Amino acid sequence: MSASPANGSIRHFTPDIHSEHGEGLTREVASFIVDSATGDLPEELLDVGRKSILDGIGLAIAGSVARSGRIVQDYLVKQNLAGEATVIGTALRVPERFAAFANGIGVHADDYDDTQLAVQEDRVYGLLTHPTAPCLPAALAIAECRDSTGSELSLAYHLGVEVESKIAEAISPRHYQHGFHSTATCGTFASAAATAKLNGLDLDTTLRALAIAASQAAGLRENFGTMTKPFHAGRAAEAGIIAADFATAGWTAADCILESPRGFFQAHGGGYALEAIRGRLGKPWTFIDPGVSIKPHPSGSLTHPGMTTMLDLIVEHDIRPEDVERVAVGTNHNMPNALIHHRPVDELQAKFSMEFCIAILLLERRGGLPEFTDEVVNRDDVKAMIEKIDFGVHPDAEAAGYHKMTTIIDIELTDGRRLSGRADFGKGSPANPMSYEEVADKFFGCVEFARFDIARAKRIVSLVRELEQLDTVRELTALLGQEPALQEVAPANLQP
Repeated sequence: MSASPANGSIRHFTPDIHSEHGEGLTREVASFIVDSATGDLPEELLDVGRKSILDGIGLAIAGSVARSGRIVQDYLVKQNLAGEATVIGTALRVPERFAAFANGIGVHADDYDDTQLAVQEDRVYGLLTHPTAPCLPAALAIAECRDSTGSELSLAYHLGVEVESKIAEAISPRHYQHGFHSTATCGTFASAAATAKLNGLDLDTTLRALAIAASQAAGLRENFGTMTKPFHAGRAAEAGIIAADFATAGWTAADCILESPRGFFQAHGGGYALEAIRGRLGKPWTFIDPGVSIKPHPSGSLTHPGMTTMLDLIVEHDIRPEDVERVAVGTNHNMPNALIHHRPVDELQAKFSMEFCIAILLLERRGGLPEFTDEVVNRDDVKAMIEKIDFGVHPDAEAAGYHKMTTIIDIELTDGRRLSGRADFGKGSPANPMSYEEVADKFFGCVEFARFDIARAKRIVSLVRELEQLDTVRELTALLGQEPALQEVAPANLQP
């Protein structure tokens, strides 16, 4: 192993990971989960975390009215399940694992959820995983059913996110490059960690929960642009709860699942950088350094630097749709590998289409949930504008490194003027963060889109701001359901 992950150097990933240096790594992770206490969380961390928690809840509300949300709700009703955990935005109350599953899909349904940022030059795209989508739904479901305090929920959430993020930092980039979806794979550990903490599991039981979670870690990037991408987050959230439940029941599993030659790091990535995780859990917390980005648009993070720059140029120069002759969008060569839909035909493909994301800003001067619909994607004016967008590799963006999402915009107007802009990261990133108030604005946009009760929404914003002061999480979760909107979907599970 070489190079501290703090210095920005390329790390070396070794397949010889059951050496004396890697031995006991899983136990170290389990000890971090078991031994950490609320007092270990700095206020700076809690401030950032509340923004992502509010963001996640808002996205689950919006996701409840997505087509995937309706399918999930119908599926749960047909199972005739009875439980205490809230499926956010609906009238459904189901067992913990199924609420985590539904809400995990909901948070990730619109690809609008937060993303962990990487700073290493060997890390393609500058991002690693979506930390909140697999973690918060599991933590919230368990905390609701255990009548946990807000402080207990917050601790479990932060431990889950930290474990997920550091595992994602450590595993060889080959994991993602060869097709695994790290939100699905690493996110399973987040759910297991949060559940283990809320259930008060001891060290050995937590070790086994992590191992059981590892054997469920799955999800393939080929499914990006379909409903199966958010399915990954939902299954990760559910799988961690299953893992903790079975470990509690005495189910046996390995005690070295991360570092073993046949374990997670080797099987899923072909190696890992030990120094990215050993002794680094909470040192620093990922939420603080390098930070987590909250999305300003419901599309893949790779589109956001370009969208931020494009919107700035549109407003500054008052660009009208009829003024546009051509727009060139240039990035490093890896970004088109994920933004694969150049002529999208539905809202899910549009989320991974740089051409659509730039076109819709030129036409509407905004790119929110109402713009990412099948109807809008297939409008004639949208299709015509997409034809004016050229998306490809730019040498300057390539030279900037793959740990950034450098995007260069060059606009040719019909009057002969040429305008240009460049950004490495977009609005909502640690370099240009959203305030709590700005996240609340995004939250209310999700609420409006879902036609969720505005009075409840305002109370949710207030409660999350003071989350660690809540004597019971149920004060919050009682506001997350909405019976009238979904009576026609789930009549068998309406709660009084």
